[in-house]
Amino acid sequence: MVPRHRFDGKAWRLWALVCLAVAMALPVLTARAEDGPLDIPPMRFVVVRSNAPRCEPNCPEWISADGTIDAGTPSLLKRTLKALKGRQLPVVVNSPGGNVDAALALGRMIRKNKLDIAVGVTVFSDCQPETKNCGDNKGRSADYFGTAYDDGAMCNSACPLMFSGGVRRVVGDFGYLGVHQITTTYQREKLLYRTTYRIVNGRKKIISTKVVSRKNAGSYKTYEMSRTVEKTLSAYLKEMGIADGVLEVMKATPASEIRQIPLDDMVRMKLVTSRDTVDLLTTASLCGLAQPATNCRQIAGPAGKTTPSAAARPMAAVQPDTAKAGGDMRFVVVRGSNPLCDPDCPEWISAEGAITNQAPRKLRQLLATLGDRRLPVVISSRGGDLPSALAMGRLIHERKLDIAVARTDFVDCDPGAWNCLATEGAYAGLSIDAGVECDSACALVVAGGARRLVGPRARLSLYPMGQKLVVKAYLDEMAISPALFATIERRPTERELDPDTMLKLGLTTGPQSVDALTGSTICKAVAKPDNCLGLPAANAQADAPARL
Repeated sequence: MVPRHRFDGKAWRLWALVCLAVAMALPVLTARAEDGPLDIPPMRFVVVRSNAPRCEPNCPEWISADGTIDAGTPSLLKRTLKALKGRQLPVVVNSPGGNVDAALALGRMIRKNKLDIAVGVTVFSDCQPETKNCGDNKGRSADYFGTAYDDGAMCNSACPLMFSGGVRRVVGDFGYLGVHQITTTYQREKLLYRTTYRIVNGRKKIISTKVVSRKNAGSYKTYEMSRTVEKTLSAYLKEMGIADGVLEVMKATPASEIRQIPLDDMVRMKLVTSRDTVDLLTTASLCGLAQPATNCRQIAGPAGKTTPSAAARPMAAVQPDTAKAGGDMRFVVVRGSNPLCDPDCPEWISAEGAITNQAPRKLRQLLATLGDRRLPVVISSRGGDLPSALAMGRLIHERKLDIAVARTDFVDCDPGAWNCLATEGAYAGLSIDAGVECDSACALVVAGGARRLVGPRARLSLYPMGQKLVVKAYLDEMAISPALFATIERRPTERELDPDTMLKLGLTTGPQSVDALTGSTICKAVAKPDNCLGLPAANAQADAPARL
């Protein structure tokens, strides 16, 4: 202490400088498992354009959010949104979690900008976000192209707090959303203060305080949620319209574990807004509708011509080209091209087009080439010839094949092209059911399947088609409830059946979508489905017995 004195009438005033060292513990909220350090890099945001075949010139775009949430993540999203200049693109997130405060900020930013969100993984083509100075997409309509999948995607720990900010919030059957208790890490700091004060009438009066230095003094953690933190999270979830059940699951799950919330529970807790997958926000068919989705972006075509954008295109009574209904039905063996399933990917039979009198013969020929293999049928059709539909249904029933309403997007080339060749008997493709139709006679083909699936995003319609006794006998043969035939008779015109009605009448066997038959993760099950055909192991030939 260095005193300075002066006489000032009635009182002595003592001025002094004092240096004081104080140890402080500052809380940092994290929500991640404590079973080891995370090696996932910080979250990055990239605007991606769909690379689906036949997508251009009007394709959907989205924001890929991949990585760990840290303190600087909100500023990165803010920068991305600023560059979009008001465009509302959905967020496709894949994250193990991270900083809670940052997750809350991200959620509020997403809600403020009225963005949708889905748990999904973006698989990039050509340029990758981590590649510097990539010129593969130079001169094209976007810096990054890709496809979004829910297979293998995760949103864990603090990520569900970010996810809660979405207007529409979707987690597919093959995505993973998990929560656990929040970990509060207290960072100790040793601070050296310099305080200036003076003594007036025997009392100390502080003039100023300044931090001279800071030193790390270690840290400690607590896994108990404090009342302050609980109050903060409860208020945030209420602000986002999420029920209290999410917070209760978080509190009940140890920080060293992750508890996946089942889809039914997420619906009940209002954590998700529908039973959809990431396709709801990213599939290419969104831009082929009469009123395209807001995340569709039109680019200039030949000679600078463009078609109306999502905002400017007038409403019109047109149907999306979901099944190539103008041509005869085509049957093709397809192998899933999702990189997440390689090398053991599912295969299926793509059946798209109008049902003509040639369709049963074509299907029978294809089944003959498969021998005893049972591949599910993925069908998309606006109907056609009734007797032919019944014949197809009986073939499918006889072979005990599963069937789902969906279409196949071919990845490398379209089988109709003269130079498009199958690899090992199959074409590469992806199955999508968003907006796909199965009308009139097509519904009777579906009735022949062992498992019959029509996802919530697909459409199936029925109407009286004549030959009542023949149709009734066919449905009895397929063990379909007589109530379905009665429902058909009561409808003077073609009408779409809702999922609950189809399930109640026995036309479908479950609420699942086509992913239950063709999803990239189904071949990872212990009991592999019949349509999984893995590649032989690298040493299979060496281990094989010698042959003369």
